[in-house]
Amino acid sequence: MTTIPLTHIILSCRVRLARNFKDRPFVNSQSEQQANAILEQVRPLFPTEKGYSFLPMAELAPLERASLVENHLCSTDLIASSQGALILNGAHSLAVMLNEEDHLRIQGILPGLDLPGAYALCREAEETIAAALPYAFDSQYGYLTACPTNLGTGMRASVMLHLPALTENGAMSRISTNLSKLGLVIRGTYGEGSNVIGAMYQLSNQITLGLSEKEAVENLQNITMQLISEERKTRASLSKNINVQDKVGRSAGVLKNARLLSCDEYMKLISNVRFGIAEKLLSGITLEDIHTLTVAVQPATMAAAHGSNLSAGQRDILRADEVRKALKALQ
Repeated sequence: MTTIPLTHIILSCRVRLARNFKDRPFVNSQSEQQANAILEQVRPLFPTEKGYSFLPMAELAPLERASLVENHLCSTDLIASSQGALILNGAHSLAVMLNEEDHLRIQGILPGLDLPGAYALCREAEETIAAALPYAFDSQYGYLTACPTNLGTGMRASVMLHLPALTENGAMSRISTNLSKLGLVIRGTYGEGSNVIGAMYQLSNQITLGLSEKEAVENLQNITMQLISEERKTRASLSKNINVQDKVGRSAGVLKNARLLSCDEYMKLISNVRFGIAEKLLSGITLEDIHTLTVAVQPATMAAAHGSNLSAGQRDILRADEVRKALKALQ
């Protein structure tokens, strides 16, 4: 399989396995003692000497927790849980959420369209845990989960996509309807319940019962390739449109000269710049540079790096400064 580069339409892919432990109450019914027991029993399976980090939510500052969400490493539900924790490997390609909706949410996260690779990361971690702690499993329903929609494989696979052309021509409503008929759902930038920011979408499977994990991964991969093809065709047409070219140029100009820049404004403008670089309307910096910058200027990530006492206005000034420096060579 050819991996689609990080920078071209697909930013990353993720496979998540939901698991619960045998003969234990689900998270919404367990006691504090039972929740702590899960942390204590899973933690030694991912030792720090092998490069893993163990992050109990109760021990992290609010900005640190929010930054984990901005970096797509965990959910808003996890950071709201005083009994939750996150395990990360050194590359942040494996992220295991403990005591979120289920006892375990095992996530493999990779750049490009490498769903089999992300799945392999999950399976390795899942097997490591299963060797010590058996999972709740039913011969008819598969893996037992807190939400019935996750029964069966307990697997959700997703792809993070930048779709500015299909957004611009108003096709996303039609596409969303068609995808739902195929057992897929397209959501906002941070998943379920989130808004679309800068034409960034998450495409994921909805069906976990009746399909094997391999079939679900292959189905998502095939549909993703069709969506990429449609985006590419639309980009080819839009990139020749003078109004689109003007929007790209104006967006670059604002970002290179702004002294105040909110996160929302940045995300909208950088989407146009990313499109411009991909379609060779702009040059001087790479899409990898854009990706690094976008992570760095998110509100919580910025505040965690530069001081938790920053006001929103101070962040906007600092963000504009960082963006001007990063895009200095853009032309």
